Amino acid sequence: MNRPCKIIILLISTLLTVTSGKMNAQSGKPLRLGVAGVSHGHIWEVVSRLDRGDFIITGVAESDDELRNKNALTGKIAPELFFAGLEEMLDKTKPEAVIVYESIYDHLRVVEACAPRGIHVMVEKPLAVSMEHVNRMAGLAKQYNIHLLTNYETTWYNTNHDAYRLIGEEAIGSINRINVYDGHEGPIEIGCGKEFTDWLTDPVLNGGGAVIDFGCYGANLATWLLNGERPESVYAVLQQQKNRIYTPL
Repeated sequence: MNRPCKIIILLISTLLTVTSGKMNAQSGKPLRLGVAGVSHGHIWEVVSRLDRGDFIITGVAESDDELRNKNALTGKIAPELFFAGLEEMLDKTKPEAVIVYESIYDHLRVVEACAPRGIHVMVEKPLAVSMEHVNRMAGLAKQYNIHLLTNYETTWYNTNHDAYRLIGEEAIGSINRINVYDGHEGPIEIGCGKEFTDWLTDPVLNGGGAVIDFGCYGANLATWLLNGERPESVYAVLQQQKNRIYTPL
């Protein structure tokens, strides 16, 4: 099989680790981190680490007035650090990196604002809603020499790293089949907030529903375990359940 080009967007690491480690290696100071949007439920990953000391939040950009005034970061950072516009937040607070908690469709918009300013970006999975967006984002990352990273939760599972090690050591033979099972009862059923599910269940803003939201894990893991080899073909069967709860695609 042909190996794909090495593209920075395929790195499966976290911005906080790559850019700062425990502290910013270049300056010895905490990473200056901006937050774009507060509607994504995974924002708790930042909130839970606020007291860790390896980063500080310089500013938060959220266009929705209600969300900007009441969100997971309300009361945890100063009120004057919240901005309605992304560009204003970037220019006034000068973050070194931005983590994105908006819809997948908005990932491109954030990169378009950050890249020319030399600001690194990490987005939640999946990276983008289309190859058009992917190519634009990759081009900007290369042009302005920034890190553009996708945070895959499975990156942090020790079991996955053990499997990778065993495969590399040829301890379990050749890979003939990989089964990846991901999912849960549904975002509404597990209690995700309306600000999250409003776009998470939208095929345009989310990029394709559960097949994208969970399917990206299997594609990412298979690519990693097979050392970047391209697939010869892709086959998928899609079915939709719970039409009473979720709008049919």
